[in-house]
Amino acid sequence: MRKLIVDYKKLTPEVLELLTEKFPDGYSDSDIIVFDNHKNETIEAVEVKTEDTTYLVKVSSKLHYTMTNFDSADEVLLNNDGHIIINEED
Repeated sequence: MRKLIVDYKKLTPEVLELLTEKFPDGYSDSDIIVFDNHKNETIEAVEVKTEDTTYLVKVSSKLHYTMTNFDSADEVLLNNDGHIIINEED
């Protein structure tokens, strides 16, 4: 199984849906995984899994906003890379 570290700017609708299903009321401190990356930077992330991939999604206030305002029934705006557009500046 591969592991990917993902920033909220790189979320796909599928991963965001997994997050909102796993954490329907938001994530808490006990859900956050803390580790150092290869650059020795401390990363805080929440984990969601698919059959072949574990996603470690970096925690930020924008992630919380994105999860809170995501509705899988609504159409989402995607950039050219297939990532969700949070606002026009992203």
